[in-house]
Amino acid sequence: MEFDAVGTEQSSISEKKCTEFVEALYSKAAVPGGGGAAALVGAVGTALAGMVGNLTTGKKKYAAFEDDIQRILKEAQILQDRLLAMIDEDAKNFLPLSKAYGLPKETEAEKAYKEKTLEECTKVACSIPLEIVEVCYKAVLLQEELVGKGSALAISDVACGVQCLRAAMISGWVNVLINIKTIKDKDYVDDVNKRVKPMLEKGVEICDRVYADVEKQLL
Repeated sequence: MEFDAVGTEQSSISEKKCTEFVEALYSKAAVPGGGGAAALVGAVGTALAGMVGNLTTGKKKYAAFEDDIQRILKEAQILQDRLLAMIDEDAKNFLPLSKAYGLPKETEAEKAYKEKTLEECTKVACSIPLEIVEVCYKAVLLQEELVGKGSALAISDVACGVQCLRAAMISGWVNVLINIKTIKDKDYVDDVNKRVKPMLEKGVEICDRVYADVEKQLL
């Protein structure tokens, strides 16, 4: 289940109609927000890898890649499902942080408790956007592989897929940046930067290269 900014139980965001999801994004509701949008766009980009795989499997022309295509299909399904699940998880993780901002800070004890709580809740709020970057990066590697192994008739869908995944990775990262700057745990911040930033940069580079390769084939 998903909760709104005041803790009211709602139906799953990921099960909404496309129009409902977009309308919810448009509204002033705290969730869904950028994190949920990033997860959805990442799921779409990953699903396109599955589409290309399904259009390739069983074709004689690509028989040499059949084992790879089957692996890609299985991995894409797992990644797609995880990204869809993260739409609701991101909303749920934001709830404690939104409540923590309202904690009193009149006394020194209250100030200390609020600061500690905000730090903990901010780390929780960052966890899903960080994972979005990581999961989308894995999906990017599948799309990169499909450039040479997927059906040429669906090559444009590879380009669409990497563009979605590129946007999802960057969107996930900015949802980390807006929160991580308030975290005082230097070791945590250093670990995030060391672990995720190189992955993001590499993922964007692959997406740009794959798109350029596909565009070249289509011209």
